[in-house]
Amino acid sequence: MFEFNRIMLVRLIATVVLVSVFWLAARRAKLTPGRFQGAVEMALDLVRVQIGEEVLGKEGARRHTPVLTLIFFGVLAMNITGIIPFLNIAGSSVVGVPLIFALIAFVAFVTAGVRSQGAGGYLKSSLFPPGVPKAIYVILTPIEILSTFILRPATLTIRLLANMVAGHILLVLCFGATHFLFFEAAGALKALGGLTLAAGIAFTFFELFIAVLQAYIFTLLTAVYIQLSEEAH
Repeated sequence: MFEFNRIMLVRLIATVVLVSVFWLAARRAKLTPGRFQGAVEMALDLVRVQIGEEVLGKEGARRHTPVLTLIFFGVLAMNITGIIPFLNIAGSSVVGVPLIFALIAFVAFVTAGVRSQGAGGYLKSSLFPPGVPKAIYVILTPIEILSTFILRPATLTIRLLANMVAGHILLVLCFGATHFLFFEAAGALKALGGLTLAAGIAFTFFELFIAVLQAYIFTLLTAVYIQLSEEAH
């Protein structure tokens, strides 16, 4: 049964804000960009140039930039809510969102492979690498099926989920301990609240770094999987 809970609200807010940012940037786009448009264009260039063109080349990046952009900014928006006051939980810290983005990546690299090599050619190059004795395919092909069609989306999901859950737990522990030490502990123990507060602030900045890094890694791996799908072994 569908349940509209707190994390769903956080995801909805992140989605609305993200769509609004790009809508405003596109609506007010000028030949000479201002600061806001310039910042958005720099962020888009990060995906197009530093990820798309570096992995796929200019032609490949032109074809796949839309899906890479969707993944990068979607994952980033869901990750960043974990450190925003009053939201305080990453939209990607429950398995649903990481799984959805992993499925988008899965569809993207399978579609790219089929479009580039044809369905038969893609399956042949993925599951029956050339230059291998035919008897070895009995062992190799099941491994390739597991690696390409199961482990790739599974590892994308688990990596993102684990990092976001770990970061959320660290922040909860630090700020929960700070509240207890400041308001409920007695005597000299109150002084320890300063240490846990400092640790919480430090982990907040670290979590910001992890939020961006995980979005980058997720998008980079998607580009790598697309590149592998488009080229025969």
